Amino acid sequence: MESGNKTEQQPESLNCETDQGFAQWMATCNGSLAISTYQAGFLFMVGWNGRQVSFLPRRFARPMGLDVQGDRMALATQNGIWLFGDAKALAYHYREPGRYDSLFLPRATFYMPELQLHDVSFAGDEVWFVNTRMSCLATLSTLHTFEPRWRPDFISELVPEDRCHLNGLAMRGGKPAFVTALAKTDIVGGWREHRATGGVVIDVDSNEIVIGGLAMPHSPRWHQGSLWVLHAGAGELLKVGRDGKYDVVCALPGYLRGLCFAGDYALVALSKIRETNIFGGMPVQSRYPELLCGVAVVDLRSGRQVGMLRFVAGCSELYDLRFIPGVRRPNVLNLEKEDASQAIFLEECGYWLRPEFEIKSTNSPSRLG
Repeated sequence: MESGNKTEQQPESLNCETDQGFAQWMATCNGSLAISTYQAGFLFMVGWNGRQVSFLPRRFARPMGLDVQGDRMALATQNGIWLFGDAKALAYHYREPGRYDSLFLPRATFYMPELQLHDVSFAGDEVWFVNTRMSCLATLSTLHTFEPRWRPDFISELVPEDRCHLNGLAMRGGKPAFVTALAKTDIVGGWREHRATGGVVIDVDSNEIVIGGLAMPHSPRWHQGSLWVLHAGAGELLKVGRDGKYDVVCALPGYLRGLCFAGDYALVALSKIRETNIFGGMPVQSRYPELLCGVAVVDLRSGRQVGMLRFVAGCSELYDLRFIPGVRRPNVLNLEKEDASQAIFLEECGYWLRPEFEIKSTNSPSRLG
């Protein structure tokens, strides 16, 4: 484990285990996973080294929503959004030759106050994100704190009051299509009273409520021509039809946040529930004697869980995850790693700055003319 930015909670140790099904899936999926946990303050890179599942934790301050598109990655954190570029040309020679086939390096950070950023998604050259404190969808700005782009029609003004706990974002055709919120309320923190039954899925274009009455919905995603949503408080993965009716694909023993897909498989993140006035009292707690923290692999054709990565120490809540196709041994650096300031990567080449590349200064005066 390599240290980086400080977080509110820094566990002394991390311990995870995988069952045979998860290992077999990782061995054949031709990809890897990026997983965020704001509770433990890590971005995890999970891959396959040819023999077993590999696991790399990297510290960030309250990492939340993330997205990976091609060689780009975006990560929402406590005080802004990080953008990374994959320097594949440098990955092979990082630390141990051949250990990594991907190396996401920091390219930019857009600093913001603590706006409770949740889901984040690329849309061409833009980065969209859920600005939960301001109850809106927004994009990055080089001048302002952010650019507000959309808010539910029941939100009457743009104020930092977290009125509905807007959290999830589904993209379709390169633009925002659906969002989730914990309640249809327009007063400061009003969603808290309705967290167990007031959750909604909203169509961005029409501003219509697609589904209501949910227990803390999260992570809407568009995949294979359908909308999928995590009914987090009930521990269910939902597939939504055109008429707004939905089918329960599977139920899992955890509070569900974080959903991505790899072909016919869904990767679902499970969390334990903190016994607080916000997370307590959810239906999933009466459904299972014990809740787990981990990632389940679900076969969408049968709804059957075929594998599980489980955190048994040091991490109890996850937020988001992404499947990275074609990458088997991923790595990512934060700014606390000196290596991040020694890398040069261009479209046609890449270099690590080494002592032999240093330009030696001389004491002799220079002359012009």
